[in-house]
Amino acid sequence: MLYHEHLRKDLPSADSVQYRHLPSRGITQKEQDGLIAFLQLTSTIITWSENARLALCEHPQWTPVVVILGLLQCSIPPVLKAELLKTLAAFGKSPEIAASLWQSLEYTQILQTVRIPSQRQAIGIEVELNEIESRCEEYPLTRAFCQLISTLVESSFPSNLGAGLRPPGFDPYLQFLRDSVFLRFRTRAYRRAAEKWEVAEVVLEVFYKLLRDYEPQLEDFVDQFVELQGEEIIAYKPPGFSLMYHLLNESPMLELALSLLEEGVKQLDTYAPFPGKKHLEKAVQHCLALLNLTLQKENLFMDLLRESQLALIVSPLEQLLQGINPRTKKADNVVNIARYLYHGNTNPELAFESAKILCCISCNSNIQIKLVGDFTHDQSISQKLMAGFVECLDCEDAEEFVRLEEGSDLERKLVAIRYETRIHILNLLITSLECNPPNLALYLLGFELKKPVSTTNLQDPGVLGCPRTCLHAILNILEKGTEGRTGPVAVRESPQLAELCYQVIYQLCACSDTSGPTMRYLRTSQDFLFSQLQYLPFSNKEYEISMLNQMSWLMKTASIELRVTSLNRQRSHTQRLLHLLLDDMPVKPYSDGEGGMEDENRSVSGFLHFDTATKVRRKILNILDSIDFSQEIPEPLQLDFFDRTQIEQVIANCEHKNLRGQTVCNVKLLHRVLVAEVNALQGMAAIGQRPLLMEEISTVLQYVVGRNKLLQCLHAKRHALESWRQLVEIILTACPQDLIQAEDRQLIIRDILQDVHDKILDDEAAQELMPVVAGAVFTLTAHLSQAVLTEQKQTSVLGPADAHYAFMLDSSFTSRPPEENPLVGFASIGDSSLYIILKKLLDFILKTGGGFQRVRTHLYGSLLYYLQIAQRPDEPDTLEAAKKTMWERLTAPEDVFSKLQRENIAIIESYGAALMEVVCRDACDGHEIGRMLALALLDRIVSVDKQQQWLLYLSNSGYLKVLVDSLVEDDRTLQSLLMPQPPLLKALYTYESKMAFLTRVAKIQQGALELLRSGAIVRLAQCQVYDMRPETDPQSMFAMRDPPVFIPTPVDRYRQILLPALQLCQVILTSSMAQHLQAAGQVLQFLISHSDTIQAILRCQDVSAGSLQELALLTGIISKAALPGILSELDVDVNEGSLMELQGHIGRFQRQCLGLLSRFGGSDRLRQFKFQDDNVEGDKVSKKDEIELAMQQICANVMEYCQSLMLQSSPTFQHAVCLFTPSLSETVNRDGPRQDTQAPVVPYWRLPGLGIIVYLLKQSANDFFSYYDSHRQSVSKLQNVDQLPPDEIKELCQSVMPAGVDKISTAQKYVLARRRLVKVINNRAKLLSLCSFIIETCLFILWRHLEYYLLHCMPTDSQDSLFASRTLFKSRRLQDSFASETNLDFRSGLAIVSQHDLDQLQADAINAFGESLQKKLLDIEGLYSKVRSRYSFIQALVRRIRGLLRISRN
Repeated sequence: MLYHEHLRKDLPSADSVQYRHLPSRGITQKEQDGLIAFLQLTSTIITWSENARLALCEHPQWTPVVVILGLLQCSIPPVLKAELLKTLAAFGKSPEIAASLWQSLEYTQILQTVRIPSQRQAIGIEVELNEIESRCEEYPLTRAFCQLISTLVESSFPSNLGAGLRPPGFDPYLQFLRDSVFLRFRTRAYRRAAEKWEVAEVVLEVFYKLLRDYEPQLEDFVDQFVELQGEEIIAYKPPGFSLMYHLLNESPMLELALSLLEEGVKQLDTYAPFPGKKHLEKAVQHCLALLNLTLQKENLFMDLLRESQLALIVSPLEQLLQGINPRTKKADNVVNIARYLYHGNTNPELAFESAKILCCISCNSNIQIKLVGDFTHDQSISQKLMAGFVECLDCEDAEEFVRLEEGSDLERKLVAIRYETRIHILNLLITSLECNPPNLALYLLGFELKKPVSTTNLQDPGVLGCPRTCLHAILNILEKGTEGRTGPVAVRESPQLAELCYQVIYQLCACSDTSGPTMRYLRTSQDFLFSQLQYLPFSNKEYEISMLNQMSWLMKTASIELRVTSLNRQRSHTQRLLHLLLDDMPVKPYSDGEGGMEDENRSVSGFLHFDTATKVRRKILNILDSIDFSQEIPEPLQLDFFDRTQIEQVIANCEHKNLRGQTVCNVKLLHRVLVAEVNALQGMAAIGQRPLLMEEISTVLQYVVGRNKLLQCLHAKRHALESWRQLVEIILTACPQDLIQAEDRQLIIRDILQDVHDKILDDEAAQELMPVVAGAVFTLTAHLSQAVLTEQKQTSVLGPADAHYAFMLDSSFTSRPPEENPLVGFASIGDSSLYIILKKLLDFILKTGGGFQRVRTHLYGSLLYYLQIAQRPDEPDTLEAAKKTMWERLTAPEDVFSKLQRENIAIIESYGAALMEVVCRDACDGHEIGRMLALALLDRIVSVDKQQQWLLYLSNSGYLKVLVDSLVEDDRTLQSLLMPQPPLLKALYTYESKMAFLTRVAKIQQGALELLRSGAIVRLAQCQVYDMRPETDPQSMFAMRDPPVFIPTPVDRYRQILLPALQLCQVILTSSMAQHLQAAGQVLQFLISHSDTIQAILRCQDVSAGSLQELALLTGIISKAALPGILSELDVDVNEGSLMELQGHIGRFQRQCLGLLSRFGGSDRLRQFKFQDDNVEGDKVSKKDEIELAMQQICANVMEYCQSLMLQSSPTFQHAVCLFTPSLSETVNRDGPRQDTQAPVVPYWRLPGLGIIVYLLKQSANDFFSYYDSHRQSVSKLQNVDQLPPDEIKELCQSVMPAGVDKISTAQKYVLARRRLVKVINNRAKLLSLCSFIIETCLFILWRHLEYYLLHCMPTDSQDSLFASRTLFKSRRLQDSFASETNLDFRSGLAIVSQHDLDQLQADAINAFGESLQKKLLDIEGLYSKVRSRYSFIQALVRRIRGLLRISRN
């Protein structure tokens, strides 16, 4: 009240007095002092009370602003003018007053902005500064003016200041402040030394405010024209634009700012008080802040400048800072900035700004190298800089951050600033570590810069002269609190800081250069990981995002540590960490840390079977529990004014990637956009609704902040889950297997699998986490499958030596049910656990619904691994199994595999059509890998589905038809794959998967029928890709000696396409018993439609494993399909011409097949081929096995074909079809006359003699014994693998993996050796069965031919019969059955059999079929055929042939 009274009385009188008497007299000293005191009082009141400010200003009688501006124009002392300006500044705090003040300032021309031509001398403050104040060496008026501008700029900023009188804008003021005040402040004389820094501080403050509020806009870069007194002139640019331009050039302004920074740090380094110290610090702070703002805005500024047409040149500030300092002649600007960190304790704000600048410019790797040079150039400065960084990181009060509720605002602010400084330094380290060495981070963390980084030897501070580095400071931050029960203090109290510290350590461990030294130091000097991991999981609900990231970096570091210690065989370290993560027994975590090392052989859950009461949850599961899978989603926006879809669009446009690579919305930008939108509204209604609109804007902004937090939270959860998954995968794959007992391994995997499924199957679980979980499930299931199978192999190896796996398992299970028998089978975790895992996997697949195909890809892989558990392992065919009687086999108890398989399929079928639909849909379309895995899964399920539910669903719902029809669509893509440089091979792999699945379906009789019905073979016949057989080069005989390349050659690619089609045909022919003729007819059409290819293969130009496989498959198909009698069944209506054509094709196939005999059965080069190099090694060994098998298969197929032709064409012996001439000399072709006589009849082909059959018989008998011995040896080796010498083991391994055998462990070598032996045994068993088949068929054909020739053949020595048969052939009706036509064809070739030939045949046969051969054949029967249950078949045939030869002789 008193103040108010005083003002009311005093003000008018004072004002009016002055106004009236000013011209007549000056103001006395006393009046001046009184006025100054009064003005100071006024400004104090109006500074603190807004009401007083507005009341005074608007008072109609007093009008203080008008009075003060009037006084300013009079000649009064600068001190009084300064006080008047300060009072104006106090009034200018209110935006309402500020706006009119700007206009008044412009009007009164306190700073002359408009030059009138008639005016003789300049007026205004510029004159006062240059003439009065400089003379007095005191600058109160200038400082007060800067203060006024500073206040007005903050309150209200008019864009069109001075419009009408001059080009509108702030430029004249800025020019005065920059050119007259700032650039000259160092050169002026000062009576009071401190005033120099006061001037610098106030002017820099204005610059800072102007630049802070400036956002580069596109229109700033276009010249705007305004009309002034009838002419167009260019308007001034915004002041921020002008400042940016000056700071992005080597302008005097930038130079002065940098030299001010240098002077500042010099003064501070003296540590002595000096006048104006506070103001100097403020000035330096504004300088640093200006550089900071420039760095933040320069990218946008330069981008807009590039797009515009302005002729301005600017350079990035980080490059300008690299420039030479004119005073020191060195590039030390950045060093000067960094030196402020050393004053972090006394001047936290300067350290903060300095750290921010360094963090900004460290992103550029070229600058990093220069900076390292500048920082380390001078030893003393280098140590000082290091100390500065360390001191900022070490400052303690960041921990008090949380406890400062009662402290003053200033203290709180300082603590926050110090905290932010540390954050910036850590960010600087993180960005630097991503650059190539040398970089700043390596220098600050104490690594070698002159030698290779990896040779660094990190030490504790003080040891061997090692300074305290940032690494020590970081470890110190994280160590606090690890001695007690609570765990690291930083994690709770400064979460973001702790998160960045963990990230720096992870980056050091992950980078190949720094990894070795860092991990050695952490392991030996600090025991860092063990002491940190024992406090996982951290719990800090308030800072969830930081907490998750802290755990992520720590787990990732632990993964690296486990991997590295495993590779370096540092078992005790690995074991200690594994105990910590996996034990389910309580451990004493606060022991001296040596506990884990005493007991090397303690199992991970050592007391598993004893003390179950005190079990604790495994740490690895606790960590998983701490990741909350559910995520609250912000409420959707409810808007009254804005359009929701447009707001969503604007939000999407404002999104950008933040430092961590997360996409978040830029809230400030969004705010600007929305406010600009509101400001653009016209009309009274808009003005009325403005407050409501602003309220709605704040709602939108809150929503966006919530949404950003949600995105960051999900990102953090995903990151944590990824790290957890990585840790689990490393534990399972990289750590030595023997550190975790097999049994515990399964238990651990089971626990993790069940927990992770429970979390993701929860209804609240966020879908974004599904991919990571699916990946983890895939790895875990793979390892579970591997663990269970390994356990079985071990149990089977422990069992009786020659026992057959399955039977051995059976016998052990008859004694007690599997759940209680811990030694064998699936009992370690029990079948019930396996069923639970299966159910959860299937639930997960169904939860993904229609989307998430990639997630399902992982799950299909997991399911395949799971179903593999119930698959019998490869068992060696020891030829013993057949000794069991049929009754024994039927009454044997169900073995574990069958039981598990039966249960699995029951569980799968309980899910019904929902599951079938998902898998079938994925198999038919979508992502390639997804399709391949879905097909593989269908293949697996169909193969064990005894009820054929899935097959039924596939055919009824049309999915099978879709798959079959898609073969024609694949045709064009597959054709493109045969180019020399193919596009991606994806199409080939999906095609192979599809064909493998169709082949699996065809193995079931019902499936084969369905495929015939949906026209699978007809589709294959339509595909043109099979006709595009690439020509092979003649050198390909040696092609198999070339090293294999990743992309197969065109020929190999072609085979990958053709072989599946041939296999499918073969399987359909074999399994379609009921519709055999229909199947054979379709296959025949397939053969004929691709007859060129088929004949090229039958000609067999080159001999390689691939071409022999083609031939083996093809002869197998021809032997079942190209038979007489099939043509009559073809459902096409054939006219005579096409029937002849078909018969021609079949005849050609037959001739070519028989022609193969002389090449593969005779003593031809092919026969020798497989024995030519027995000393091959590695990959070639298995190639040799394949070739051998394929050759025997070809012979067996051709013999089967001969047998079928004979049986089908000749019901009685008298009319037998003879396929071989009665000549036992090994080839008939060399006999001159016969060649001529045959030529007209069979021009392309000559009938082979029976000699080939006899030769093949002998050859097969010899082969049989060599295979039999090899088989027996391999079986005995397999039973005594452990006794084999190391060289032999190595040799066996090399044929499985040609390279890198020396690198694998002994245990793995034995596994590989066993695998190889099983393969050899099974290969030999197949060869034995083929040999025995060839022998039986040869004997049968030999017997039929001998019987015909020796008993029923009418010998002739004339041409007549031939002529007669030729005319008969022509006169026959063509529609007659194919059989008789064939007879004729063959007969015509055989009609020239003379008596001499028959006698010769008999004599040769007696010689060839001698006692030794007969004995061999009977031995073979004794050794093999009886075991295979075909009793005395060979014996009977041998007896008959012997009889035939004897009869005729008599």
